[in-house]
Amino acid sequence: MTNEQFIADHFYGNLSAVTDFGAIADLNSFQSVPGDWIVLVADVEGSTKAIEAGNYKTVNMVGAATITAVLNIRGETELPYVFGGDGATILIPKNLLEPARLALLGVQRLSEQKFGLKLRVGAVPLGDIRQRGLDVLVCKYELSPRNFLAMFGGGGLALADSLIKDAATTDTYIFRSQGEIEFPDLEGLSCRWDPLVPQNGQMLTLMVQTRTSDPRAHQETLVAILGALRRILNDDPRSAAPANPHSMRFRWPPRGLWLEAQTYARHGSTFMRYLGILIQSRIQYWCEKNDRKAGDYDAPEYRQELRANTDFRKFDDVLRMVLDVSDTQVAAIEDLLADAYKDGKIIFGTHLSNRALMTCLVFSLANSEHVHFIDGSDGGFAFAARAFKQRATQALSS
Repeated sequence: MTNEQFIADHFYGNLSAVTDFGAIADLNSFQSVPGDWIVLVADVEGSTKAIEAGNYKTVNMVGAATITAVLNIRGETELPYVFGGDGATILIPKNLLEPARLALLGVQRLSEQKFGLKLRVGAVPLGDIRQRGLDVLVCKYELSPRNFLAMFGGGGLALADSLIKDAATTDTYIFRSQGEIEFPDLEGLSCRWDPLVPQNGQMLTLMVQTRTSDPRAHQETLVAILGALRRILNDDPRSAAPANPHSMRFRWPPRGLWLEAQTYARHGSTFMRYLGILIQSRIQYWCEKNDRKAGDYDAPEYRQELRANTDFRKFDDVLRMVLDVSDTQVAAIEDLLADAYKDGKIIFGTHLSNRALMTCLVFSLANSEHVHFIDGSDGGFAFAARAFKQRATQALSS
């Protein structure tokens, strides 16, 4: 491997991080991804029906599993990704394509056999995206030391998603299994916390995208929306974070324990795995109840880190948030977005629920490396996306 190729493969790991979420509105915060990288796309087909049948936690778990499976084959290479509720997008250097393909096909097999959910997985080379006039830009946002979220711009992720789904191009980009595929390594994936109960009133899931292709107008609109949201949230966006000292509850046995056990299909008997994590979660429950430490698990420290490491706000050309807000704040946010939509500045979608779901990805407790995916319950991002698409269609026809 040449030195240039090594630098390209480790592009994201060497990228300087920002600590202010507002940096997503500054194009200078983003860097173009190396040309030989690949966009992986995964999403649950028919997720709306699964959600309406009460299986949204399972849909979330499968979506998070796609990220976990790829991260568990990456070695020392840091990868940017974004969780979308019913799926995920992950960027990889080309040398990881084959192991990542097998990992995602493994999740696909697991999803269908264990949960009855069909998972669509595929890959779009960045070169194909650029040939169509778009790009993938990435900004590395630091949640806490050693924990990062990727923010994306350039329009390329939405294009990759459409190429995977479009009947005219899907055969070019979709992954299809040939022969027996092993179940993936999903070590680190868990769902042990109770749904997060809003302390301010309701959980608001929102999606906002600017309608302009002009970089300056995009920046101005995003700055205005972020500033207005900050004012509505009393100049403290973290006060609306769904995971807080009052919303977090750990019960035993956790409601999602059997779901977690099922994801470890490659480790033998699901029942034996369930017994193992049942015991493990009992120790965790004792630590949480008594604010104690057992091994690498320090309950007070972990809760504090967890609250810092949630993805309750993120950006992939679309601003996505899950906020714990009052009825008054909900009304103010809805009015803000509706006015901006009428002015032709944005497309948006929202969804209200009485809980938020949290799915956890724990890399290392000893090194405080863990990230937690947040979604509104009863539909969350999936239903916000439905409202978003309806407004997008209306905007095109107007």
